[in-house]
Amino acid sequence: MSILGLDIGGANIKAADSTGRAVSRPFAIWRQPEGLKDQIISILNAFPQTERLALTMTAELADCFSTKSDGVRFILNAVESCLNSSVSIREDADNPPEKSRRSKLMTWTTDGRFMNPDEARQSPLRVAAANWHALATWSMKFAPNGCGVLIDIGTTTTDIIPFEGGKPVPMGLTDVRRLESGELSYSGVRRTPLCAVAHSVPFEKGYCSLAAEIFATTLDIHLLLENIAEDPQDLDTANGKPATKLAAHDRISRMLCCDRDEISFGQAVQIAMFLADVQRQRLAGSLERVINRLSSACSTVIVSGSGSFLARRLIQENRKTKDSTVISLAEQFSPGIAEAACAYAVAQLAPNSY
Repeated sequence: MSILGLDIGGANIKAADSTGRAVSRPFAIWRQPEGLKDQIISILNAFPQTERLALTMTAELADCFSTKSDGVRFILNAVESCLNSSVSIREDADNPPEKSRRSKLMTWTTDGRFMNPDEARQSPLRVAAANWHALATWSMKFAPNGCGVLIDIGTTTTDIIPFEGGKPVPMGLTDVRRLESGELSYSGVRRTPLCAVAHSVPFEKGYCSLAAEIFATTLDIHLLLENIAEDPQDLDTANGKPATKLAAHDRISRMLCCDRDEISFGQAVQIAMFLADVQRQRLAGSLERVINRLSSACSTVIVSGSGSFLARRLIQENRKTKDSTVISLAEQFSPGIAEAACAYAVAQLAPNSY
């Protein structure tokens, strides 16, 4: 049975199947929620062998929805309608069409199990923002004993999930509780506005306040510092211009209400170094909080996501993790799987639920 995992976020849709194929596509659901169906159908048609779907989501938080419950139901309805439209998933001959579609879709919950669509509609907050839980649950195959943490740094957020004895042991299950505990940080390596990283930066003989505007994001600091490779075809940036160092120089200059004639490339790099250090220090504080709650020494750290390079620096700089065994999902599988790790996790967890 071929199962496709779907992780529908507010800014990206990620998919992975049990064979290790994975895709990650940018999609700003808050701008055009009506386009979700087309995006899903396109992904389904790229995986023609798919027989079942395992779903997880965070897009319900997007402000195009009045409530998270509305968002969950919207996403479930969109996915179910796609099952009927997609050429890659056919109806079962022995079941009525509606029953067939529902039997092909299951959604992960923070209870650590899958729900069918009807159950999920009745308990929408149990499936809301559950992707991190799926990843943590599946990742325990790499650390069945001892204590440790999973660090998943993506484009928008960072998850630091503690585990003990082969089970995740988070303090919080909802976004707000996880934000309170340090297990969730809204800081990623691409989409975080720089004005959310720091209020001011060193400039010339003192400090200059940053504009409270989305002129630039963390993608730009990591482009300038060569943590993320340039991609002239990538226009998913603060100003819609290429993900290149030259364009990043322009965007960072705008954060000081300047342009490239007023801020040199070298100065932009210095600003990027400062902001990267601030981001790392903040995440280091969250890691320390989570590590301190473990009942014994941190023996294993699992890293995943497009920001794995930043996770490794956090590990090396923390005295409680620098000697831990580090397991990289990118090295265990592929960079594509590491980036779409939550989708891959639900695909791996799903077989026993059908």
